Amino acid sequence: MAPLKSLESEYPIIDSDFRQFCASHAIFSVEDFLVHDIYVLMALAEEHDTSDRLKQAITQVLSIIDAQHQPWLDGLELLGYSQKSKSILSTGCQRIDAFLRGGFQEGVLTELVGPSSSGKTQVCLLAASNVTKSGLGRVLFLDTGNSFSPTRVAQFVSSSSELADTESGKILPQVLDNIECRSVFDIFTLLDVLHQLLQNLRYQVGQNLRMLIIDSVSSLITPVLGGAGTHGHALMASAGFLLKKLAYEHNLSVLMTNHMVAGDGGVIKPALGESWKSIPHIRLLLSRDVLNNICSMFILRHPSMVCPLHLHQLFKNYM
Repeated sequence: MAPLKSLESEYPIIDSDFRQFCASHAIFSVEDFLVHDIYVLMALAEEHDTSDRLKQAITQVLSIIDAQHQPWLDGLELLGYSQKSKSILSTGCQRIDAFLRGGFQEGVLTELVGPSSSGKTQVCLLAASNVTKSGLGRVLFLDTGNSFSPTRVAQFVSSSSELADTESGKILPQVLDNIECRSVFDIFTLLDVLHQLLQNLRYQVGQNLRMLIIDSVSSLITPVLGGAGTHGHALMASAGFLLKKLAYEHNLSVLMTNHMVAGDGGVIKPALGESWKSIPHIRLLLSRDVLNNICSMFILRHPSMVCPLHLHQLFKNYM
């Protein structure tokens, strides 16, 4: 999250007195304003001798939040964006690439949903190894449950049909060097990382980043959704907004995984509910036949394909 202190150099009105006032009401960052009742905060500011300055600072923070949101687009602009040529990153599996018309699109959020051991992490590792092996650019892998496996990446590289054994051994260090893996175990760390990534890309730091992977996004968001308050849903909305901003402004392919939960009548469905459902542009459901070691893929949501579509026997030998 962006701490209030980091804003003082650019906005002097967000000074130590204002930050102390905010801290007394459990507000330490810009995101905290998203879950706080601003009318109550203004009323509390009225009780101070410096109420006018405090209210000016509150208004300034709200202006900062408003400026961070993607500007409204009319229908013509949205059509232009949807028709804009976007690169497609191969997944590393010919059957998946053919099914998805090339692979994972840049500038788009793709979500892999499915039960445990359905192949979600394997698809992420396969895509990461293929992007870096092909020399297309770098990958940032946000690991929320110690799922990143250099050994599995090495297996994917060595099994590549276009590389001889000696070549795969030489290229493996380059592949691993271009996959940056970070451990992220809570939603607040995720927001910190996404904010820092936006700053880095804005100032040309970490250029040639082509793909961002979060495995899994639901394990970070689910713990904050409990209770009757709106705090958790506001944090979820902030994460979704930042991910779309990264994809849209920096043309990243964002790949996320999500687990399944029991719905009405015991029917399983993707976690995080209806509020999250609209965040990913593409939602793919993975399932696995354990006895035959075969994965299948369903397209649940896609902006340019009829849904649902089903691909059987995805990659029997990769699991």
